[in-house]
Amino acid sequence: MRSLLRRVGTDTRYLLLGFPLAVVAFVLLVAGFAAGVGTVIVWVGLPVLAATLMVARGFADLERRMLPEVLGRPVARPRYRRAPEGAGGFRRMVNPLTNGQSWLDLLHGIVNFPIALVTFCLTITWWVGTVLGLTAPVYGWITANIPGNTGLAELIGLGDSALMEVVLTTVIGLLFALTLPVVLRGAALIQAGLGRAMLTGVAELHERIDDLAEGRAAAVSAEANALRKLERDIHDGPQQRLVSLAMDLSRAQRQLRRDPQAVDQMLAQAITSTRETLDELRALSRGIAPPILTDRGLAPALAALAGRCTVPVELDVQTEQRFPAAVENAVYFVVAEALTNVAKHSHATVCTVTLSRTGDVLMLTIGDDGVGGAHVAKGHGLSGLADRLRAVDGELSVDSPAGGPTVIVAEVPCG
Repeated sequence: MRSLLRRVGTDTRYLLLGFPLAVVAFVLLVAGFAAGVGTVIVWVGLPVLAATLMVARGFADLERRMLPEVLGRPVARPRYRRAPEGAGGFRRMVNPLTNGQSWLDLLHGIVNFPIALVTFCLTITWWVGTVLGLTAPVYGWITANIPGNTGLAELIGLGDSALMEVVLTTVIGLLFALTLPVVLRGAALIQAGLGRAMLTGVAELHERIDDLAEGRAAAVSAEANALRKLERDIHDGPQQRLVSLAMDLSRAQRQLRRDPQAVDQMLAQAITSTRETLDELRALSRGIAPPILTDRGLAPALAALAGRCTVPVELDVQTEQRFPAAVENAVYFVVAEALTNVAKHSHATVCTVTLSRTGDVLMLTIGDDGVGGAHVAKGHGLSGLADRLRAVDGELSVDSPAGGPTVIVAEVPCG
């Protein structure tokens, strides 16, 4: 009930305040636009139009400040292009003419007037109907007791005509009161929807473009980091072993005739080195594209990761269905990196991994009872995971106070 009353108050304030602002904006903007267009042929109109657009921007900013309370969500302010560096005074003065959003601000100030007029009239009508209808018995009783008011004295004696008039007025007031929240909400949303479309639509488009650009940059960064890590791992592991293997085989070839027994020992070492190299290459291939993930999906792949972890892992996968390859890869590598960090740095005795689906979002939760201190700052093990998740519009949050425990939550859209 309290939230309903708060909503009615918010909508009423927005609609009542919006009408006088719309009237002032309409008068100033129409007059300024007409004067600017009428004198543009003699160049005087350009600064007049520029000033008019700046006035429109001011009214647009007032509207944008009121929109979040009505819509229940923040709105973005468009970025108005500034004049180029080193531009002259005249170029700076007419710079608003080059901004598309400035013309939308002007158009909104003009179009908003008739809508604000209608919503204002609806607001006044419903409030007057509600107040007068619900207070009909009170002011009927008061006016009936005014000395010499014989016409309303019937009310005191429950005259049929007066009583029916009061009852009818009260019923109408109840109808107005019951429909008041709906009417005000609808009127406020219509007026605010126009403002959101015309005053923030370009800004929201720019924000979405920025998000896409950020996601693409994050994907490129994550891929570059993965390639650098792969190159480093190959250089430090299999490549060194293969060089050593080649040297051992060369020595064995030279020793073949002089000391066959020593050659047998060298070949045994070469075979062992070959097997170790194959094991490392298999581990690296799992990091590139684990076959079990491609063939069988997340549940078996995560079970394999949990089985290889040196810390006991309690795995709870609540969804068995397949998802897009990018989503499965992102979830897999988050778990792989997180379990690697747990094994190396956490000193934990147990780790939990939970994967569930809520609507169109995969929720991955990884927790351990270790010493804590994990975060996603650059230079730490988890830094690349946030970039990898942003590439698929996912989010990563880490709660790891000093002393533990650590909880990592990843949200990945999968719809």
